[in-house]
Amino acid sequence: MASLGLVCWRLCAGMMGRRAASSFSSLRYYSGMTVSQIDEEVAKLLELKARLGADDGKQTFVLKTAKGTRDYNPKQMAIREKVFNTIISCFKRHGAETIDTPVFELKETLTGKYGEDSKLIYDLKDQGGELLSLRYDLTVPFARYLAMNKITNIKRYHIAKVYRRDNPAMTRGRYREFYQCDFDIAGQYDPMIPDAECLKIVYEILSELDLGDFRIKVNDRRILDGMFAVCGVPDEKFRTICSTVDKLDKMLWEDVKNEMVNEKGLSEEVADQIGEYVSMQGGLDLAERLLQDAKLAKSKQACAGLTDMKQLFCYLQLFQVTDKVVFDLSLARGLDYYTGVIYEAVLCQTTQAPTSAPLEQNGAMSGDEAGVSVGSVAGGGRYDGLVGMFDPKGRKVPCVGVSIGIERVFSIMEQKAELSAEKIRTTETQVLVASAQKNLLEERLRLTSELWNAGIKAEVLYKKNPKLLTQLQHCEETGIPLVAILGEQELKDGVVKLRNVATREEVDVSRAELVVEIKKRTSAS
Repeated sequence: MASLGLVCWRLCAGMMGRRAASSFSSLRYYSGMTVSQIDEEVAKLLELKARLGADDGKQTFVLKTAKGTRDYNPKQMAIREKVFNTIISCFKRHGAETIDTPVFELKETLTGKYGEDSKLIYDLKDQGGELLSLRYDLTVPFARYLAMNKITNIKRYHIAKVYRRDNPAMTRGRYREFYQCDFDIAGQYDPMIPDAECLKIVYEILSELDLGDFRIKVNDRRILDGMFAVCGVPDEKFRTICSTVDKLDKMLWEDVKNEMVNEKGLSEEVADQIGEYVSMQGGLDLAERLLQDAKLAKSKQACAGLTDMKQLFCYLQLFQVTDKVVFDLSLARGLDYYTGVIYEAVLCQTTQAPTSAPLEQNGAMSGDEAGVSVGSVAGGGRYDGLVGMFDPKGRKVPCVGVSIGIERVFSIMEQKAELSAEKIRTTETQVLVASAQKNLLEERLRLTSELWNAGIKAEVLYKKNPKLLTQLQHCEETGIPLVAILGEQELKDGVVKLRNVATREEVDVSRAELVVEIKKRTSAS
């Protein structure tokens, strides 16, 4: 072994230099080999190393994105921008203002707010004595913001990235970094009016995005808790059983029941009673019928929730959205901070679109059924106690909100774009400034500058004497609708030849009227 050690030392000497090898010199005394024998062995190893290729000491670096993340090309970003604009327009139509919060929070701000999902929080390495975590959603930071700034009334939207230490499934669109689009109303108001507006917003956005047929499922945590109580679930198991019921959108009832009985410790009788209730769906009629249920009547919580549910459906009728809303007792939503109405929007059609990242909005929970149904695209609910957790005096600020499951929406829109023959523009350029002859670069740049100064989105090719055909082909490839063509004759006459790329129609326009003409021709787009 000593001989082998010395061989290694000599090899290290050849690779690392005398200084690095000197620390191994004592190995000579333990070797039965002569120096010449060692040199001979080292030479063989070095020859083998040379045959295998030079080693510069660098490890092979694989160029890729981090696990659970992805890049987006210009076409994908164009689709995203369109979706964002639709959502933001709706939020603003309903009077919302926007805020932003740090991408990381104190760890203690986030812990204890997400139930069983708390294990998915990304913790950061200690930075100067502060224990930090990447934000898991936008709702808890919003509650912290309200408490810290002593805000009691606000209607806000927030669009930003959040992070989950989830097991990513890239083919199904489950990421560790993804966007959330949240809308929340904070303040003390009469029951169910803000809640109804949140559902109206979901209805408007999904209708405008034209993703397909959808349903908005609603329930109430008070109804769930009352149901658990009258069925015999111990108080300390309410939240964990709620998390199990929340899996009904991904699992069969028998599997959910098995988890309740074998993993959560409920009796089969209690689980069967829960099963009878969570199979119920309806509308205003179901709320009225359950108010007459002898068993639920024993729970004040359930009765309060059912009374509010009746009121909610009355407002939803006024908002003309009840055709898409269903009262579903199986809807649970696993987050601990919900206290009242909860809701989730799902697309109905079968599709091959990948399921999205877990989108808690408040978090729209995602299903995993890739290629079976699209699943959840929005979710949220009422969380009246969350702000009070951060207030030194425990002062509560009632809140209700919704999150659009933006990653899932992107996946669906991207798939629709792939199936469609429609070309997606990745720029908004209105006109390309071109020349039909040589030596007109300065004139092209001068006209381009005039257009930019007038607020026109214009481009020019970065060549002194580009061929006219090359310039026209660039417009066709990128979707630029107009070409402003300069030539020696046009310069003499003080006009620009304006060409419609699609129809190839050309018309001379005076230089003074060019901006107005371009705006008129591109206003529709």
